[in-house]
Amino acid sequence: MVFNIKIMKNLKTIVFSPAIYNLAETTRCIEIAKACKDYFNIHFISYGGDFEHIIEKEGYEITRLEPQLTPEKVKHLYKVDQGQKFSSYFTEKEIRQQVNNEIAFFKKVKPVAVVTGFNFSNNISCRVEKIPLLWLTHTTWMIESGYRKRLFTYPDMLDLPVLRWFGEKNLIKLSLWAFATFGKLIYKPYNNVAREFGTLQFNSMEDIWLGDYNLLAEPDDFCDLETPSSFHYIGPLIGKLDAPIPNEILNLPKDKPIVFFAMGSSGQPKVIKKIIEGFEGKPYRVIAPVKSKIKNINIKIPSNVIVTDLLPTHKVNPMADISVIHGGIGTVMTAILAGKPVVGISMMAEQEANIDCLVKKGYAIRIRKNRFTPKKLYAAIETLLADENAKASALAYKQSTEKWLNRDLITDFFVREFKENKQKI
Repeated sequence: MVFNIKIMKNLKTIVFSPAIYNLAETTRCIEIAKACKDYFNIHFISYGGDFEHIIEKEGYEITRLEPQLTPEKVKHLYKVDQGQKFSSYFTEKEIRQQVNNEIAFFKKVKPVAVVTGFNFSNNISCRVEKIPLLWLTHTTWMIESGYRKRLFTYPDMLDLPVLRWFGEKNLIKLSLWAFATFGKLIYKPYNNVAREFGTLQFNSMEDIWLGDYNLLAEPDDFCDLETPSSFHYIGPLIGKLDAPIPNEILNLPKDKPIVFFAMGSSGQPKVIKKIIEGFEGKPYRVIAPVKSKIKNINIKIPSNVIVTDLLPTHKVNPMADISVIHGGIGTVMTAILAGKPVVGISMMAEQEANIDCLVKKGYAIRIRKNRFTPKKLYAAIETLLADENAKASALAYKQSTEKWLNRDLITDFFVREFKENKQKI
């Protein structure tokens, strides 16, 4: 493979390798790149995804590696991630191709570090080339550790009528067994490829997303899990899209409570449809940047719901009185910084754990996906809107979290670890 890469001489390079089909991961990597761009060359690699244009709009160069993702493959990845499909993300053949192309690229560019958020192949290629790998993560990815310490409730994938009579304690045990079993399907083909390259094997799902450094995009009191010394808190990474706010939102009347409804990249269309249609006749005005998720389904949009394309959520979310979200870490952190109560309806275990963390802080309600009804959503919203303690807790946590919005935390980390002196380009 031939690479046409513009790299400034005598400057160290950091390569970013996000899963660009995921909006939150893409924007988090962009925020780190912004913090590092005065001190390093910045370059992105991509296997494809809907959000490459956001990276290019920020002025960063992308090298596209094979195999490129098809829309069908992206759907497969999300189904595996959400426990709807028991399979590995990629085949051995695909992983081997990814690793070989990454190695060839790294030999050409010679990066001082690689930053990823969900490209497991980097864990092999970086080990082969002895390049420090940085995982952009959060404590709720330590999902099995969280279950063992009873910090999270059991996942929705086990929330079936036939299993509920087991009780919380036994369902947690079943969750640990399920994650260990499912995890083997995920990392087995990676282990087979890693063995070919003579690198270390993975023994659990927590192993496969563990880097030489692990950057936690959250405040240090978000979750009560203790972290190893390789973990470093860098604070929330909020995607700040350069997109206009429609006039109908800017001029939205404040005669009724405003609901901000967002489901990120991983929201399931059938769930979004039920939620949107469930707002029919309810005494709210709803802002819903979910247009791309419902474009191919038959849905009746109520008159009190404004459906839009992607918005600068860091500006729009604070306009609302309450957030209804899926629980992805970017959406959660944006909701935290809006300082308002939260209702969570999650798509996967990590998102459920994120909402559980907010529930413990006293200003969120989690509705299990399998039990969702418009009536339950309405009851949860009404409960939180009437709860002054929940509102106060949300505002207090916003204020404490704002102290972590310091880009120097990121810059200082990268300069300290990967650059001899703090001299700008």
